[in-house]
Amino acid sequence: MDKIALTAGALYVIVLLRAGGTFAVGWLAGAGARRSRFAERISSTKFRHAERAIQRWGAPVVAVSFLTVGFQTAANFLAGSMRMPLRRYLPALLVGGAAWALIYATAGLGVLEVLGRLFAEQTALGVSAVAVLLLAVCGVVMYRRRRAAQSCGEAVAEES
Repeated sequence: MDKIALTAGALYVIVLLRAGGTFAVGWLAGAGARRSRFAERISSTKFRHAERAIQRWGAPVVAVSFLTVGFQTAANFLAGSMRMPLRRYLPALLVGGAAWALIYATAGLGVLEVLGRLFAEQTALGVSAVAVLLLAVCGVVMYRRRRAAQSCGEAVAEES
């Protein structure tokens, strides 16, 4: 239990610094980012979805964003760039960050222990499991990139 508490504590500090820093960068950038070289990244689909969700739901979106992959950075940056008041942002950061740290500490340590045992007891099976995991991640990344390229191509065709 001490290992989980220590890991969760370390991850909590990391997420507070990372997400808080992303919020601060968004706060400082504000509207200027939309006119800079980052304008293309900020106008991506992920950022537009995050911005609409934050405008509609506010701080709960920031808290829930920590339970997603890839959405939390956009949500924190946009909350900063949209000048979400700190009295609303900080509770969302504290709650969402705690949930993120606990999930990653428990599930992350569990996965590492299982993989460690698997490699120690059945190395070939462990290597196979890691290879399958890597192939699955590569497949998801390729699928998402193709889908994004197709939607980008459709948008270009619609503009013509």
